[in-house]
Amino acid sequence: EVQLVESGGGLVQAGGSLRLSCAASGFTFDDYAITWFRQAPGKEREGVSCISSSTDSTYYANSVKGRFTISSDNAKNTVYLQMNSLKLEDTAVYYCAAAYYSCSSSPYDYWGQGTQVTVSS
Repeated sequence: EVQLVESGGGLVQAGGSLRLSCAASGFTFDDYAITWFRQAPGKEREGVSCISSSTDSTYYANSVKGRFTISSDNAKNTVYLQMNSLKLEDTAVYYCAAAYYSCSSSPYDYWGQGTQVTVSS
C-alpha cells in the first residue's frame, strides 16, 4: 500500500520554527521527487519546495526562500521541511506529494493527508 504520511505540524509563534516530515512507503522512494504544497483557507494550493534525488535538485518558492530548507533521508524514505522565521502567512495545511523522477514532472502520483501549521502573532 502506497502511503505518504506528514507529521510535525502545530501551533507556533511568529518567528519560530517547525520541522515537517513526510514518510513514504509502498513505492520506490529514490525514483520520485517529493514536493511540499500548502493551502490556506480561501487560497489556491501553492508549491512550496521540492527535492529530487534522481536529478539532485531542490526548488523553493520565492515566498519561503531563505527561510525553509528541504532535505531527504533516503535510508528512512523521509523528506523533511525545516521551516524557520515563520510568518503569519505561512499558516496553512501542508501536504507532501510524489511525482516520478523530477520536480518538474506531472502528474503527482501520490499525496499525503496533510498537516496543519498555524503561526500566531
